[in-house]
Amino acid sequence: MTVTSPDREAPSAPDAAETALLRRLYRTMVTVRRLDLEGVAMQRQGIVPGYAPMRGQEAAQVGSAAALDLERDFAFPTYRELSVAVTMGIDPVAYLASHQGAWHGGMWDASAARLAPINAVVGGAVTHAVGWALGAKLDRSGGVAVAYFGDGASSQGDIHEAMNTAGVSQLPVVFFCQNNGWAISVPSERQVAGGSVAARAAGYGMPGVRIDGNDVLEVHRATTAALERARTGGGPTVIEAMTYRSGPHSTSDDPGRYRTLDEEQAWLTRDPLTLCEQRLRETGAVGDDFFVEVSDTANALTDRVRADVAALGSRPGAEMFDFVFADPPAALLGQKRAWEESRHG
Repeated sequence: MTVTSPDREAPSAPDAAETALLRRLYRTMVTVRRLDLEGVAMQRQGIVPGYAPMRGQEAAQVGSAAALDLERDFAFPTYRELSVAVTMGIDPVAYLASHQGAWHGGMWDASAARLAPINAVVGGAVTHAVGWALGAKLDRSGGVAVAYFGDGASSQGDIHEAMNTAGVSQLPVVFFCQNNGWAISVPSERQVAGGSVAARAAGYGMPGVRIDGNDVLEVHRATTAALERARTGGGPTVIEAMTYRSGPHSTSDDPGRYRTLDEEQAWLTRDPLTLCEQRLRETGAVGDDFFVEVSDTANALTDRVRADVAALGSRPGAEMFDFVFADPPAALLGQKRAWEESRHG
């Protein structure tokens, strides 16, 4: 197998507060699993032109996003953070609007939602997060930036520049790496030197932790600790959440060409939803009626989202030019005039 789960002791029984949190996290994970599967189905049926699945990474995304303070913190996603968006209260239709092509970057108010627009540049959101964190430190707002990226993106130069800047200036930022085993078709061990992404943190003067990214409570605890450390002046942290991308890199990818069925089947035993359900049942605090209700609610939401995404109309083409600069330069205005002339023959 390309990614191995970290060695860990059996989790202790959650108390009443953790059980309530676990119920909430499980509900969100089931919801995003259904939405993610529907995202793939919509692409296959021509409703959206492309989609980047995140099945298998629900615990890493939901557990980390649920730890955020939505009054002060700010999250910077890639193109695979459906679970982060939903956990932070974004309407799934608004998130999927970018995949449908009806909106650039996502159909929500980023400032109010505390979630930056979808960023398709590999590693690009991390430098944005560090810039925001510098502003938060100067403003003394107590806010922390969380930058999401994958193990493949960790090999980009932008990531290293961002970590070095954050380490030198002790910025309030959490570098959250979802190590899902594959950088498209390249396994992690062939593109991550030094043993792990977390190990690189020491070179930038910050702690790095590797966690079980399929254990939603462990993810929540680690993220909460990193956020608190940053909020109290302790500087940045690297979290490497070991998980697995169960589906393809994108709907144009065929993972059967580079990984084995045995590997995929082995990781099914570590499915984050199954692990969370088992843990909830062990508490004795929930029964079958809870799981049935969660499933029915998730299915109803998914049906609504599918209908609403299918009904989205195209955006005015002028927005390609109007939403770039507050004061458009002459070159951009010239391009807009040329575009308008081409529309009218």
